Amino acid sequence: MQAKKETAPGLQVPFQAKHLQMKKVLLFAVGMLFAEISFGQVKWGIVAGPNFSSYTNKEGSDKETSSLKTSVRAGITADLPLADEFFIGTGLLYAGKGGKDKDNNALASFKANLSYLQLPILFTYKPQVGTGNLVLGVGPYLAYGVGGKLKGTIGTATGEVKAFDDEAGDYKLNRFDAGAGIQVGYEMPQGLYFGLNTDLGLVNVVSEKTINNVDYSWKNTSFGVSVGYKFGGK
Repeated sequence: MQAKKETAPGLQVPFQAKHLQMKKVLLFAVGMLFAEISFGQVKWGIVAGPNFSSYTNKEGSDKETSSLKTSVRAGITADLPLADEFFIGTGLLYAGKGGKDKDNNALASFKANLSYLQLPILFTYKPQVGTGNLVLGVGPYLAYGVGGKLKGTIGTATGEVKAFDDEAGDYKLNRFDAGAGIQVGYEMPQGLYFGLNTDLGLVNVVSEKTINNVDYSWKNTSFGVSVGYKFGGK
């Protein structure tokens, strides 16, 4: 049987101290690297523009996409460099979503106004084209509903409930949403940015997946135009 090795008591404390010191140095180096990437190389930006959204309902085999509703998409952006011309495009955006029932008329109507905070994570390619850079991005996004209302009218009677609260009943929406984002734009050397964006919701956001023994789903979709200004970075 192999004898068990034991560390001499006199060596154990120096070894632990050295190990702790190495961890501190490593954490400091990682922190410095993160700070250098965050503030020295990241290109920051502000963007804003109209957002055109709709929702798609599916009840059993019946599927319908609502009419478009116009809202706003705006916030801050950050382009984190990965390699030459390749970035992770992220940020924190406000995105207005929802839609209007296609069957809206003078007798009955339904409208959803939803507000989300959104975190895009887009794999972005920015080749030089002309004097500026073409911007091509694709990737997931995560969103959190911060407010919203579902409003319905029948004749002269109007009802309104908070979309993310229990008062919406079977039609209550979950706050979490996620999907795929696509971005196409152009960044000028002065920092001005013009772009198109699309968000394709992939999550069924309704709380009750079955209503009256029928499968039910709600997914958000939107597209928009953005104008912005970018600064810093490289």
